[in-house]
Amino acid sequence: MRVINDDTVAPGAGFNAHGHQDMEIISYVLKGAIEHKDSLGNQFVVPAGEVQRMTAGTGITHSEYNHFSSESLRFLQIWIRPNRLGLEPSYEQKAIAQSGHLTSLITPDGQEGSLTIHQDVSIFRLKLASDEGELLEASRGIGYLHLIEGGAQVNGRELGPGDALGSFGELLEVRAREDGLIALWFDLPPEEG
Repeated sequence: MRVINDDTVAPGAGFNAHGHQDMEIISYVLKGAIEHKDSLGNQFVVPAGEVQRMTAGTGITHSEYNHFSSESLRFLQIWIRPNRLGLEPSYEQKAIAQSGHLTSLITPDGQEGSLTIHQDVSIFRLKLASDEGELLEASRGIGYLHLIEGGAQVNGRELGPGDALGSFGELLEVRAREDGLIALWFDLPPEEG
């Protein structure tokens, strides 16, 4: 994982056309909607709750704007290096309903209706009601928990929105506080080289 941005974009504002290469770019819209245009001819609106994966591969140019002129846009954008260079650029987007506490959003093989990624990485949405708990363990070696809404106690540490915690083989015991919890859980392989 190279980047995880939590962006808030003013009504009608955004990011002009710009290029990417050899990167898997995931956008998860939390509020509002992104208006996406790219050099593949894709032109889509990504509303709140949907997840988008763009493989930049050999090169792609895209722009992202707040689709609405009267409300703010908030989204997470995540950059992950692919497992090989020079991939054909591609794009995938969908709404993924919550199923239990931990729901697959991005996986290498598209398991459980998730989007696919060209890397041995899985990203899950963790959703807990007040005082519910979940044990998290990274099967690939590195775990990363990023809180979006609400708060939690994780192995005795208090975390709130925007906080994150990395794990290197450690089991994480997550318990939601009274306001519940929405977070992303990343299962990542160790860095090579």
